[in-house]
Amino acid sequence: MTKSQRRLWTGLLIMALLTPLGIVLPEKFKAGDAWGEWGAETLEKFLGYVPEGLKRLSDIWKAPVTDYNFGGENSSMTVQIISYIGSGLLGILIVGIVIFAIARLRIKNGK
Repeated sequence: MTKSQRRLWTGLLIMALLTPLGIVLPEKFKAGDAWGEWGAETLEKFLGYVPEGLKRLSDIWKAPVTDYNFGGENSSMTVQIISYIGSGLLGILIVGIVIFAIARLRIKNGK
């Protein structure tokens, strides 16, 4: 592994370990949802209506793990933090595998 690859993986690991800040800080400061991560209901409260495109497309994708939380909606902060870190690491792993597979295919095909 080269020095730059080691730096990349270290940076990704640090970012995964910092992901719980997304739930700890809003909880501490009573800030609510992260900016831009609003559902249709929250947007309706903010704007007074739900944009037509959002109404039409909001049910197309449902996250496999709602709110990155493996423990359910009312789980403790500890479970939420572990879930966030696990979700971050899982995402890094999946993206890494996809990139590795694409690179292998490109090398195999001589491109």
